[in-house]
Amino acid sequence: MRRKSGLVLLALAVFFAALSPLLRWYAFPRLAKVPAHQYQDMVLEAENATLLDYGTMRARTVPKVTIVQTLKGNVEASERIEESAGRDVVVWDGLSYVVGPDGEMVSKIPERYIFDAHTQEPVHATGEMVDGDPVRREGIEFKWPFLTEKRDYEYFDAQARVTAPIHYKGTQDFRGLEVYYFEQTIPWTKVRIPKTLPVEGLTPESVTETGTTRWYTTVRKFWVEPLTGAPVYGEELHKEELRGGTLLGDRDKVTAFAGHVKMREDYTTHTVDLVKSQRLFILLMTSYLPWGSLALGVLLLALALYLEARSRRPSGPAPTEAEEPSPVSA
Repeated sequence: MRRKSGLVLLALAVFFAALSPLLRWYAFPRLAKVPAHQYQDMVLEAENATLLDYGTMRARTVPKVTIVQTLKGNVEASERIEESAGRDVVVWDGLSYVVGPDGEMVSKIPERYIFDAHTQEPVHATGEMVDGDPVRREGIEFKWPFLTEKRDYEYFDAQARVTAPIHYKGTQDFRGLEVYYFEQTIPWTKVRIPKTLPVEGLTPESVTETGTTRWYTTVRKFWVEPLTGAPVYGEELHKEELRGGTLLGDRDKVTAFAGHVKMREDYTTHTVDLVKSQRLFILLMTSYLPWGSLALGVLLLALALYLEARSRRPSGPAPTEAEEPSPVSA
């Protein structure tokens, strides 16, 4: 009976030992993915910012500029692209909406971001765009891969329509989370004028006809939780200028926007709480379950070997030497 129990335990030990790498290297890459229907929004603010008054074409200091960023999963578009791509795809329809201190729109830039649901690598398909212009992204945007590494990544800048390195700068503690800090610098670059401008009748074409061009630079900072690949906080040192042309009169350039953009406090708190809850699934698949399964396999193996050793011991008492007969006298 002990031998049969030992064989059962040995079989279970092999099963759990084999399950450990399968959970980490086979199940996790297939189960961890960004949901296609995900919706998220974020509010960023720049206090004491510089903003262009399009009525006078003069820059002025304003108490606050608000940027509302939304990302909405387009399930219908993702399913259509998946049929030809042959893999799980996420389509995010994004909008960056900038509001001045008076609540009036300063600019709005839509974009469509298409990427692999598991790896976050860009997927090139019809509809990929920024502000209505077709683009071909290289590198990540908005989200880092699951299990982010301590290295530089290629990051797509939607304003300049270019991909540039975003550098790993170290590990930090952010509100109880271990995060990786990344930083990217986009030097002064000539960029396109937004299709939607705050002055009625003013279009990119009419601005271009005056010979005026738009230039942009930024220092982008992200604090990324490495297990989920989700940025828990972000900042930008953002500057835009209009240069040359008859639109500016006798001036060579004018600041269109300049400010230190930061995530609003309530959205930071919400993001940190959300990421903390999402970390549990990643930890289960990459640490708790694989190591627990391996430990259970080792324990069952030890128990099986113990039962096998017990089964080989003699079951009866050890035989004793026969007593010598006592001498008999006549």
